[in-house]
Amino acid sequence: MMKHALLILALLAAAPAQADCYADYKAKQDNPLRLHYGVAKLPDNACGSAGAAAKALAPRLARQGWTLLNILSIFGPEGLDQRKASAGQYFLRY
Repeated sequence: MMKHALLILALLAAAPAQADCYADYKAKQDNPLRLHYGVAKLPDNACGSAGAAAKALAPRLARQGWTLLNILSIFGPEGLDQRKASAGQYFLRY
């Protein structure tokens, strides 16, 4: 029994802990000029830097006619509540 418990603990320790990550960003549309602030969920491979986040998010925004201006920050689930009101309709939209 003890061997099984140790094996399970070893496997859990070896598995990478993947937490969800998010970015808040600014985007624009031209003609007429429109700006928005939003929050988006990122894929795991885009969580390491603002550049990686931009690479993942820019095409998603572009499909709807938006141009990514900048990534403001990358954060975990603990930062969602404080940004929800500011992002409004762009909270987790893209």
